[in-house]
Amino acid sequence: MLAESLGGIESLMNYPHEMTHASVRGTELAVPENLLRVSVGIEDVADLIDDLDAALAGL
Repeated sequence: MLAESLGGIESLMNYPHEMTHASVRGTELAVPENLLRVSVGIEDVADLIDDLDAALAGL
């Protein structure tokens, strides 16, 4: 089960197509399936950059 949580202090990455915008699929309000949402939290900037670099290197 997918659930969005956008109110915390930690950084999150999710797929709006599957989560926050799932109810508008197939309408003019739909978002692209390959769109990622990044909500940046209060972690150290260097840690965030390292984590994103590692994640993108795995693609």
